[in-house]
Amino acid sequence: MNMTGAGKMLQNPNFFTSIRIFSVPLIVVLLVLPQSRLVCFMAALVFSVASITDYIDGFLARKHGMVSNFGKAMDPLADKLLVCCSFIMLAARGLVPGWIVCVIVARELGITGMRNVLADAGQDISASMLGKYKTTFQIAAIIPLLLHYEYFGINMHVAGTWLLWCAVALTLWSGIDYMIKVKPFLS
Repeated sequence: MNMTGAGKMLQNPNFFTSIRIFSVPLIVVLLVLPQSRLVCFMAALVFSVASITDYIDGFLARKHGMVSNFGKAMDPLADKLLVCCSFIMLAARGLVPGWIVCVIVARELGITGMRNVLADAGQDISASMLGKYKTTFQIAAIIPLLLHYEYFGINMHVAGTWLLWCAVALTLWSGIDYMIKVKPFLS
């Protein structure tokens, strides 16, 4: 069966990684606009769609055995950009404490830097399940924090704040766990 250009593009994991990267400026622009229910909903929608592309590109890469240098470098960077920029903009709006954003961003940058050092040394310390849970809770916190208002009788900001505390705990725990795992490689 001969695929069209669009069909091939939708089978390429790098296309979905690129969507995540290009969604970041849109989320930032939405969060610079005056806060309203519509703006918050649109930011949450864009963030949610972008977050889903992380699953899609991973699924496609595994299914088709498509591993590329672009994907190896940009997939984790796209995740970090999406999460960190969203948290920074939430802090800029006063919706989350700045110190929490600093903890999350510092952990993301620190572990990414450590992975690069280890990769240069020929070591590969892949993300653990703890790291995957951390990312899941970060995303789960960002969506209701972006929604901010009450929907269906649920105060989204309160729900997001509870998830944020879980995300902070997992962020710290996974960062410490990662450092313990890589310590033998740093000696």
